[in-house]
Amino acid sequence: MTADVLIAAREAIERHAWQEALDFFNQADTQQGLSGADLELAAGAAFFSGQSDLVIETKERAFKAYLATGDRLRAAYMAVELWREYTFKGRGSIGGAWLRRGERLLEGEPENYAHGHLALAHASMARAAGDLESARELAETAVRIGNQTGDADLEALALIALGSVKIASGEVVEGFGRMEEATVAALNGELSPFITGVTYCEVISVCRDLADYQRAGEWTEATERWCEKQSIAGFPGICRVHRAEIVAQTGGWERAEEELIKATRELAAYNATPPMADGFYALAQLRLRRGDLETAEEALREARRLGHYPQPVLSLISQARGNLRTAFSGIKSALDEKAADSWMTARLLPTFIEIAVAAGELGAARTAADELATLVETYDAIAMQAARELAWGRVLAAENEPAQAISRLRRAVDLWGKVPAPYEAAISRWLLSRALREIHDVDEADLELEVALSDLTTLGAKRDVEAVQREMQAAADHREGPVSARKTFMFTDIVGSTNLAEMLGDQAWDRLLRWHDTTLREEFVRKGGEVANSTGDGFFVAFDKALSAIECAISIQQRLRDHRITTGFAPMVRIGLHTAEANQVGSDYSGVGVHVAARVSALAGGEEIVASADTVAEAGPIDSGEARQVTLKGVAKPVAVVTINWRL
Repeated sequence: MTADVLIAAREAIERHAWQEALDFFNQADTQQGLSGADLELAAGAAFFSGQSDLVIETKERAFKAYLATGDRLRAAYMAVELWREYTFKGRGSIGGAWLRRGERLLEGEPENYAHGHLALAHASMARAAGDLESARELAETAVRIGNQTGDADLEALALIALGSVKIASGEVVEGFGRMEEATVAALNGELSPFITGVTYCEVISVCRDLADYQRAGEWTEATERWCEKQSIAGFPGICRVHRAEIVAQTGGWERAEEELIKATRELAAYNATPPMADGFYALAQLRLRRGDLETAEEALREARRLGHYPQPVLSLISQARGNLRTAFSGIKSALDEKAADSWMTARLLPTFIEIAVAAGELGAARTAADELATLVETYDAIAMQAARELAWGRVLAAENEPAQAISRLRRAVDLWGKVPAPYEAAISRWLLSRALREIHDVDEADLELEVALSDLTTLGAKRDVEAVQREMQAAADHREGPVSARKTFMFTDIVGSTNLAEMLGDQAWDRLLRWHDTTLREEFVRKGGEVANSTGDGFFVAFDKALSAIECAISIQQRLRDHRITTGFAPMVRIGLHTAEANQVGSDYSGVGVHVAARVSALAGGEEIVASADTVAEAGPIDSGEARQVTLKGVAKPVAVVTINWRL
């Protein structure tokens, strides 16, 4: 009778009737116990029928059964399997103990399939520690052993691991080639059900990380069809996370959130720590885009608790809260930490560029845009091309190059539309509208902003919608005419710029001017200054607060001085400040107050800051020289001015 029950159990396994097979195995186990091989099959049936707690218990029994019959190789293999199980559940200490047990069992044994699985375990640990070279060597060893022993499951897992390491090292095309070798074996039915599922999930994960959303979507659909066909219930949460990420990327935010919540609940039943962490991280990213910062932080905390790396979402949340320095510091540290991993770097760079531009770190943003462009060349997915164009659009717009920015941002809009990625396309349109407005193409700027608003509203990006609405109102105000605004105006100018340009020559002067513009713009952004106009070798900037304007002027002079000390040269810049009422139309200002500010600037010499007494009085106590009355051309009454002592 027991023999008949076991035959029925094995036949149920072949039919993928997992619960039926498990019931038969339990019946046979009650009658006379199970062999190591049958316990392995029972563990698989437990997994696919959703009874994850039973999986480890059954595999531990299989290990003991193999050991009792003297089958050290299979016992060692089961020890490595138990390392995987415990590591998957976030219990690394117990997993490590099982791995050491497997190593001891293989001591003195000729090389075999179990050695290959052991090499894969060590490759995984080396990858986690950032040692890509060791991970590559170990994965190659596992590929060789899998090929020599004819173990299709081992070879597939090894190809996946090797491909992943190659991609992280920047060999994206070759890495994908290795992974697709494994995927072909899965499609052809050469692998066990579990390894087939792992192969699909790993490929989808890599496609997602490389922003190849089209390929990720195709593989997600193929995986779902495979799960349905094979009656696979052991990968529901993992597949659901991947599917939700693709749905979110293509704009179905509400459905994606429902899927992610369901996925994390399913995975909690398996205590499947890594994919559960992926699910919470995806939730954090989605809620951030929807503008729900509190719930985004909650999901990110849960993802972090489960071991997920918090960047770039953590820095994006800081940026959304207005903490630009914290956001920039966080994303910069993340980039430095992951510098050896090209794969991770490609994911971080777009966010780094966005935050760097917002924080006024234009030099760093330009360098990062160059690096992103280089990485895109290694794997030219449409979404990566779009990210490159959007990044350059941000940088060029911040550098006051609207015409060049427009060209890049138009390409970004088109490319994001092909992915499709409606949120990124809307953000690109938003930035495009700003650049168009800079060249006074008002009608097209309004059209792009209206389309962006419509798309963001449809998506449910409430914080972005509010920001766009404010921008549209400002544009309408601009058309209606000037309003009165009290600002502190700053004029800067390179002293002797004509002679300096002649002495340096066109190319050197252009490089110097670009450095000067980047340096000053970074300081303007830091202190909340709005560039109203750029005169070629100087700027006209408006500040809401007099103190912010004075602090910005001091920072500029100190930064130029420090550059002279470290490199031997920086241009001499003079700065003038004046606080007054003026007519404002958009970002343009006019009136007597602006005229006075320009004349005050003309009083300054190289490395000097001259401010009107009104500005200093409004700012509060400032270290300055004695006030003096000056007569300014075109101004009827004398104006009291002081020189700011910025060197102290």
